[in-house]
Amino acid sequence: MTSRRLGAPFWTLWTSAAFSNLADGVMKVALPLVAVRFTDSPLLIAGLGFAFSLPWLLFALTAGALADRLDRRAIMIGANIARATLLAALTAAAVAGVGSIWLLYIAAVCVGTAETLYDTSSQSILPQLVGRDALSRANGRLYAAELAANQFIGPPLGGFLVAAGVGLAFGAPVALWVAAIVLLLLVRGAFRVDRPGTTTIRADIGEGLRFLWSNTVLRVLAFLVGGFNFASSAVFNVFVVYAVGSRSAMRLDDPAYGALLTASALGSVLGTFLAEGAERLLGRSRALALTIAGSVLTVATPAFTTSPWIIGAAFFVGGVTVSIWNVITVSLRQRVTPHRLLGRLNSAYRLLAWGTIPLGTAAGGIVAEVLGLRAVFLGAGVIVLCLLTGMIWVTDRRMDEAERAAVEAADPPAER
Repeated sequence: MTSRRLGAPFWTLWTSAAFSNLADGVMKVALPLVAVRFTDSPLLIAGLGFAFSLPWLLFALTAGALADRLDRRAIMIGANIARATLLAALTAAAVAGVGSIWLLYIAAVCVGTAETLYDTSSQSILPQLVGRDALSRANGRLYAAELAANQFIGPPLGGFLVAAGVGLAFGAPVALWVAAIVLLLLVRGAFRVDRPGTTTIRADIGEGLRFLWSNTVLRVLAFLVGGFNFASSAVFNVFVVYAVGSRSAMRLDDPAYGALLTASALGSVLGTFLAEGAERLLGRSRALALTIAGSVLTVATPAFTTSPWIIGAAFFVGGVTVSIWNVITVSLRQRVTPHRLLGRLNSAYRLLAWGTIPLGTAAGGIVAEVLGLRAVFLGAGVIVLCLLTGMIWVTDRRMDEAERAAVEAADPPAER
């Protein structure tokens, strides 16, 4: 697997991921928009985001161990079946008129748990479909589809569907997840990795954690993403209160709110195509530092203006920079990690990187209640700006050395 050609199995996975992420995009916008019909408390709205992201703190390591033990495609199929089934039940409850904020909390926790399994396996399966030299291109194309569906098409579609009816807003993701399942079934082959000997789940998790902790570059990158996710989750889980409704600062309606979020999505899609060029032109380290600087605009701009045009422009720039970061860092993880450890490395990385999301969500809700929404935006901007200091340890030399060491100690590719 040395060709830069991506191949039919990759494009089938790509299409399935697009459907699955479109379902995610609709649901993640629909949940808070439906929630504001039950409560106008920033703390309760932020709590919904906390419930959705909490599984990354509780189950990420187990999800990684399972991704290295079981067939990764089968895990992705099972996770989508679980999400579709659960949301179908929530749709039935909404149609029957028995919805409540607490049912939304239950749905958020369960769907979030399934997401830990799906996302960990989907990142780990990619090196089994394309070669090392095609990973940056494959990740860029995959992120373009995921971001276009999750952030560009999903948010406005979610806003319009909520306006049309709660049952329709929750029913659409069910159909999309079913389509994603059918496409995954068309990706032929076995995607279970070879594992030497028999070990316990606990031992497997420990090996993944030790690998992450022993690699300075990956460890620092995980902490940097964790810091950004803390700040951005604090902002975006209360931003709906700042933006939507006649009593909000921006006074947007549901469709306009969804349309505003597409600015970030447009930037994100563009960023996936710019990532390879930025990596070559600037070098990986400088490109990553630039993305941190750009991300400050994403979280801090609403503190200074209520203009949807200015905020939308800031979201666009932030979207470009976040995508460049993701393509570069995910491709690096896939190149430097042995196949048999990739699921556990991804889950350990995300424990540090995404485990801060529920903490940031809770902090955002508390600060918004006590000091107001603008204090959340300003504090998040300061946090992201401080992350630039972490780039002292993430140099091009260290990344190149990690890749050379991985090639020298490369294990055989996983079964297909």
